[in-house]
Amino acid sequence: MAQVAESKGEYRGSHVREDADLAAWLAKRPSEAALEPDLPIIDPHHHFWHAPGRGEYLLPGILSDIGGGHNIVSTVFLECRAMYRKEGPRHMAALGEIEFVAGLAAMSASGGFGPCRVAEIIIGGGDLTFGAANVRALMEAEIVAAGGRLRGMRHGVATDEHPSVGGFASRKVPLHQVMDPKFREGFAQLAPLGLSFESWQYHPQLPDAIDLARSFPDTSIILNHVGGILGVGPYNGHRQEILKTWRTNISELAKCPNVTMKLGGLGMVSVGYDFHERDVPPGSEDLAAAWRPYIEHCIEAFGVDRCMFESNFPPDKQSSGYTELWNAFKRITAGASAAEKKALYSGTAARVYKMIVP
Repeated sequence: MAQVAESKGEYRGSHVREDADLAAWLAKRPSEAALEPDLPIIDPHHHFWHAPGRGEYLLPGILSDIGGGHNIVSTVFLECRAMYRKEGPRHMAALGEIEFVAGLAAMSASGGFGPCRVAEIIIGGGDLTFGAANVRALMEAEIVAAGGRLRGMRHGVATDEHPSVGGFASRKVPLHQVMDPKFREGFAQLAPLGLSFESWQYHPQLPDAIDLARSFPDTSIILNHVGGILGVGPYNGHRQEILKTWRTNISELAKCPNVTMKLGGLGMVSVGYDFHERDVPPGSEDLAAAWRPYIEHCIEAFGVDRCMFESNFPPDKQSSGYTELWNAFKRITAGASAAEKKALYSGTAARVYKMIVP
């Protein structure tokens, strides 16, 4: 098995490399040929943005990435606080992101940009602590603005009490925000509108996610990024210890039938691997060796019908190219049956998000 080192570098913001530097770095490794190129894939988790300090990732970006040989048939956009409205009521600011992404989705739906249905489904954002009436007003407006594409929302609570973690993909929210009655008042508005919740937290917060899932058994919850592994700051060098606790919490979450697992997000620099610091990007074998313990335990705990692979691009682009990322997943599932692969790569996502079945 390939040896994977922990990151030793200093973190320099949400993206270690800017767009141009990242493209040059990825070009140092010739792209791998896609494994199992005919296998239909729904990518259920990626972002769009265009802002200072973040760079640009729009329709040309995702189309370039998915053009590496894998059979990506459709995608799901996940909120990332892009293009929020500058003016108007604060609780409606997130509507700007839906309007922005709906335009890109319409471009893709025209058929003029290839066969992949990019942003076939949209997961919106918003602040659940604004009160039931305001949350419901926002969600109803997002449903309309998305033109039939909205399936859920994400109010990210990924945060940590250690300051050294704050510079990563964290959000400035209270550590146990999902336990706040005001948060839960807003959360309770989702199920009546037929919307799911994307749960994005770091692994120390998983007990809160378990409590939330148990408290709202009728709300579909999709756990992002295998639970949000941290391997930086005070968590660096403690991977095996963290893995043990994480496994216990994941197994407990799997007992909640309303929870589905997203397999991915392990390429983010906050996970603590050194891939982004290497002179040459890793190949899919290295990625598979590092990610296998997390992926396999999730599949074992949840089953293939409650797991779906995700790219989490462009954040995971800091560790590898898109083709290599999906090759790594396919190496991990090489021994799975055709039916199991169908569930993991498209079936679960199609069912959970009510998408066109490949």
